[in-house]
Amino acid sequence: MKGIDRGRSAGIGALCVLAASVLWGTTGTAATFAPDVGPLAIGAVAMGLGGLLQALVAAPQIRHHASGLRDQRGTVALGAASVAVYPLAFYSSMHLAGVAVGTVVSIGTAPLASALIERVVDGRRLTRRWTLAATLGLLGTVLLCIAEAAHAADGTSRASMAGTLLGVGLGLVAAATYALYSWAAHRLITRRIPSRAAMGAVFGLGGLLLLPVLLTTGAPLVASWPNAAVGTYMALVPMFVGYVLFGWGLAHVPASTATTLSLLEPAVAAVLAVLVVGERLPATGWLGIALVVACLAVLTTPTPTHRRSREQLRNPADHDSEASVTSVAGHAD
Repeated sequence: MKGIDRGRSAGIGALCVLAASVLWGTTGTAATFAPDVGPLAIGAVAMGLGGLLQALVAAPQIRHHASGLRDQRGTVALGAASVAVYPLAFYSSMHLAGVAVGTVVSIGTAPLASALIERVVDGRRLTRRWTLAATLGLLGTVLLCIAEAAHAADGTSRASMAGTLLGVGLGLVAAATYALYSWAAHRLITRRIPSRAAMGAVFGLGGLLLLPVLLTTGAPLVASWPNAAVGTYMALVPMFVGYVLFGWGLAHVPASTATTLSLLEPAVAAVLAVLVVGERLPATGWLGIALVVACLAVLTTPTPTHRRSREQLRNPADHDSEASVTSVAGHAD
């Protein structure tokens, strides 16, 4: 029963991360409805105000667990700094390389960065299932990038090749910082700090760090109602609601699994870029999206009970840790 309960909990956690990923996938398209607002302002208002709102809602929990947060202040500071850098790099990447490429690089390479962090810092070995899923997801993101790069090389993309390359570089920065704040939040949660307090502290401090950027670049956000509506949507829906869901997910699955599940975001972003923004996506790109979907299917399909039983008989000491992620493999075999 204990393994079943943990498996159900991990399944719910996976669904929370997938729901957050769908919301995040709308951000690039939403940003195109405020063309006068620069990427730094978009990133600052989205993550800045969204983070401050998380901290405000979680204020009672943050006060209650203030001692534990102080004990983990290094992790909190690392997470907050990553939260501040991530949106600036992410939205600049999309601005320079296009919605599809910016999102694909930023989110698509995050699982590898997350796995490296967990391997080096936590000593966690990843399952064969995660390795297969991550390989499919990475191959899918590479195909999406190839499709968009070919589009740019033909001269039909609005971003120049140099801008695309710079956007890819910023996307890698975004991926690293996304992995870092996901790891930091998960580490706090595993140190007996509730997800709301952990996310509120990390994102609240990150929001404070983004305020100077917002004050410096945010004037266009209040220049018109459409711009203000985009800023409000970004802060409330994908950032506030999305990261509340993500925090719930991190309470039940490792950061490497969560970042891999969030590969759904570039697929959603690419589809919206085609349907709403009018960007073109060649057949190679659609194949990439199919591989991302296959990656998610591998991660979220429950492990057969009889297989888990054989694993338990062969290595009973590891079974308990494996059970916590039976439906979204991420711990050691």
